[in-house]
Amino acid sequence: MNELCVVDWSISDTQKWLEKEGLSLETRTILCEANRMSGKFFLALTEQDFAMEPISKLILRDRKCLYMAVKLLQRENQNSMISLGLIELPSVSLYTPNNSYLKHNDYSDYCESDFISRPASEDGRSQKLPPEIFKLFISFCYLIFVTWITAFVMVIVHDRVPDMNKYPPLPDIFLDNVPLIPWAFDMCEISGTILLTIWLVVLIFHKHRFILMRRVFALSGTVFLLRCITMLITSLSVPGTHLQCRPKNITSGDVFLFSDIAAKISQAYVIWSGGGLAIQGVRTCGDYMFSGHTVALTMLNFFITEYTPRNLYFLHITTWVMNMFGIFFILAAHEHYSIDVFVAFYITSRLFLYYHTLSNHQGLVQRDYRRTRIWFPLFSFFESSVDGIVPNEYDTPSGIVKNIWCVIKCQLNLLRQFAYDCRNRSSFIGDRDTASTMDFKKTK
Repeated sequence: MNELCVVDWSISDTQKWLEKEGLSLETRTILCEANRMSGKFFLALTEQDFAMEPISKLILRDRKCLYMAVKLLQRENQNSMISLGLIELPSVSLYTPNNSYLKHNDYSDYCESDFISRPASEDGRSQKLPPEIFKLFISFCYLIFVTWITAFVMVIVHDRVPDMNKYPPLPDIFLDNVPLIPWAFDMCEISGTILLTIWLVVLIFHKHRFILMRRVFALSGTVFLLRCITMLITSLSVPGTHLQCRPKNITSGDVFLFSDIAAKISQAYVIWSGGGLAIQGVRTCGDYMFSGHTVALTMLNFFITEYTPRNLYFLHITTWVMNMFGIFFILAAHEHYSIDVFVAFYITSRLFLYYHTLSNHQGLVQRDYRRTRIWFPLFSFFESSVDGIVPNEYDTPSGIVKNIWCVIKCQLNLLRQFAYDCRNRSSFIGDRDTASTMDFKKTK
């Protein structure tokens, strides 16, 4: 019986289960022999059934025992109840206080209704994945805002970089033992460009591209916002003597750090428009803790490996190799200390894994939604409509062209409808004015 699904239990299997739960012979006889109750009918029992005959005629001990056994059986077989049409998936989210099938105010005659997390599919994949383009737009604006803040902070820390004559490079195990490779930093940025190209290809063909873009914008923005704080609070000395870094001379009195805001904004725009890349002519100093290049390389690597099929071993190995070699090139160019790249890799990878662990297992946060909203506000907002793992499903090129054409066609239909409504409105106003004029002439 234990190997059978509850739906497949026969009457004899049900009798054995009732005996195991400690119900008396009289109760088993009434339920199974007199009323022919099999397994699936126990899944269909409701609060009203317990208040009606024959269950209401049972002795109190057997009624309580049967109630607890049925509740546990129903909780353990939610997927079977869904397939039988006994319960439906509720449209709940992290913002909905009642994350259960039964409302919090619904009480039975026997005990308070249980909170039950919504079931996922057999493999844990999400059963509803709305694109929610407005959330994508918000995450994009969030990333743009953070990158502007980052560029502005980089201008400030560049002016505060310690004097190289006073503060030589700090001792570093890697930098002290690996000679400078002048072209290494360019190779790091080339590796990042290749990873970005691969990621863009994944986005083009992935069916859930809007969710993927939303996640990469949200995670990247959060990591770079944290980087702004670490860069600003502590200024490390320049890691290599080959770097030409000179702090801006700031004197006391009327000259203040933020006095020339326009100049700083102009410099920040140069950094922002160039993406902070040396191959784009951007050279900055002081932005060491932690490495932004390592963040970009690691984030792209993790997103590519997460949202491509598991059997693409060559691709995953390639992205990991490019990630590791990119980090090596950063250190070989003596552009960052070893601690900079280590902290960057650790923070980026942990944040990525924590975010996806929570989003893939919404049951972990459903019961504590208030704390989730306080400590993870962005996660609570962006992932409120995702109830499981985002499957790696892809569109064909013809499917992508068809989708684009459908979007264009819908927009054209909306424009035609809008133009038609405008013409009707203008015609109505004209007819109304004409009628008013005629009435005025008749009255006169």
